[in-house]
Amino acid sequence: MRRHKIEFELSIFDSLEELPTEERRLMIMAVDARGMAYAPYSQFNVGAALLLDTGEIIKGNNQENASYPSGLCAERVAIFSAGANHPNAIIKAIAITAASEKIKVGSPVAPCGNCRQSIKEYEVKQGSPIKLLLMGERGEVYKCESVADILPLGFDSSYLG
Repeated sequence: MRRHKIEFELSIFDSLEELPTEERRLMIMAVDARGMAYAPYSQFNVGAALLLDTGEIIKGNNQENASYPSGLCAERVAIFSAGANHPNAIIKAIAITAASEKIKVGSPVAPCGNCRQSIKEYEVKQGSPIKLLLMGERGEVYKCESVADILPLGFDSSYLG
């Protein structure tokens, strides 16, 4: 038996104000998208904003449904919108933020497994990483250079031949 440790580096900013201008602007757009989330069941509002290589920003937010599996996360709303409307654009970064009407979301929130897999698909498709910026309601911001950092041993099209 052999053992192998998988690690990644995470940049942590104490606040939104510490981010470089372009990344701060992207997170502000995600906060705006969060405010328009449709989350009547969970009261957990998530906003996402992604930056295309064209400079355009695409926003998304979670969209819940009484039939829970029919809803969609903010990250996938944004990334699928970009894929549908800008199929040849390169996604440079995605900012994600969450707030709850029930509790204080005091630390950065990472994408769920389905969203990680969807973002990974676009990284493989475009052949370049997508930077992740993660924040709760406010406070610290985590920055990952690629979704592959938080999805080690991820499944992609290379397994399908």
